[in-house]
Amino acid sequence: MTKEEREDRLARKILHRLGDGENITRLENCMTRLRLELKDPEAEPLKEIPSLEGVLGVHASGTEYQIILGPGRAASIATRINALLVANKPPQNAKSAEEARPQIGDGKALHEKIRQKNATPVKLFFRRIASIFLPLIPGFIACGLITGVLSALGKYDPALTASPIYQLAALAGSTVFFGMHLLVGRNASEVFGGTPVLGAMLGAYLSMPALGNITLNGEALVPGRGGIIAVLLTGICSALLEERIRRLVPEALSLFLTPLLTFLLMAVLSIAIIQPIGGLLSETLGWAATALVEQGGAAAGALLGGIWLPIVMLGIHQAFTPIHADLLARYGYTILLPILAMAGAGQVGASLAIYTRTKNERLKKIIASALPVGFLGVGEPLIYGVTLPLGRPFLAACIGGAFGGAVNAFFAVGATTFGISGLPLALATTNIPAYCIGLVTAYLAGFIATRFIGFDDPVDE
Repeated sequence: MTKEEREDRLARKILHRLGDGENITRLENCMTRLRLELKDPEAEPLKEIPSLEGVLGVHASGTEYQIILGPGRAASIATRINALLVANKPPQNAKSAEEARPQIGDGKALHEKIRQKNATPVKLFFRRIASIFLPLIPGFIACGLITGVLSALGKYDPALTASPIYQLAALAGSTVFFGMHLLVGRNASEVFGGTPVLGAMLGAYLSMPALGNITLNGEALVPGRGGIIAVLLTGICSALLEERIRRLVPEALSLFLTPLLTFLLMAVLSIAIIQPIGGLLSETLGWAATALVEQGGAAAGALLGGIWLPIVMLGIHQAFTPIHADLLARYGYTILLPILAMAGAGQVGASLAIYTRTKNERLKKIIASALPVGFLGVGEPLIYGVTLPLGRPFLAACIGGAFGGAVNAFFAVGATTFGISGLPLALATTNIPAYCIGLVTAYLAGFIATRFIGFDDPVDE
């Protein structure tokens, strides 16, 4: 019996004695232990777990139950049990066609239905990539808003830039970029099943200033070459390599050899292969994004702003998250976000038009409750609860996004952050007046397009 077969068998035996998942409220692992939170810590089948072959011992404290498995094996068993829990999850009862049809205001159900439809391998991969950056968004928002406000103040009064307070604030605004390689490396390794600290160490290694003093094959190394793309690829490859090494190394030595071999091999591969590839990809993406807007102008902005909502619906918008992060790291701003943000403004304009025309009181209440967050850049309640179920207003919202995107592209407005949209994003843009003009344009275009295209007003039951 192979190692994988033994671990799969052990995972099934443990899960069976845990009530096939019914007794589990939380499951995680550390280096040597499977840590569980149980509903019933006195369940009779638990007494059989210590006698299972491969279990080194157990420890119970209240509702917490720990199964000691040894270095390396704990992570493998946890992964297998989680996979079994997902596979054994019973399917939801089928709904009738009438029940499954999207309803006005039923935004949560429609959103979930679309998410399930978009759960293809490629889109799920993009979603995993985006989840690497999601924990960083609060930092980008804070630093981006600081940088945006300071930029506006510096243009208003250049003398302010010499103030120590201004300089300290500017330093605070750049903090997220100082540690971004460590954070991205850590998160990438964790999301793809590796040890987070190894990913962070590799991110730091690729950014160390001392690399610039080293010449390899007649060419001086460049600290941080490849930017976020190189660190992202390194973190992912590190997690995949660690998994392979863990399978090959004897369990008794895994605690020592697995991290050592993973780090050493990835340190070589990242410098020799991944950094050059990451540098090429980063430079290509940066050039393509800026060239598209600079050379395409308003037409390119209209195209991007107009198709962004369908891109979100298809579930491939997650692919833009690392692009925004890389543009911010390379240039200090992303030229794409202000354009794409106009799609949400088009939603607001379309919803305002519906509000002025509908006789359905329930629909009016839904719009009134969703509009405030819509102005703040949170568009899901309006998309999935109002415009998408009505059909034609969704098209009108795309038209609004196209007009607003054209304005922002024409003025080449950049954003010093990502993760926010709508009115709050204005404070983190390189041209606040132009961005506001784009917002108003998108509002008006979405409103007028909806009044022109019209919609079928639902019957007020």
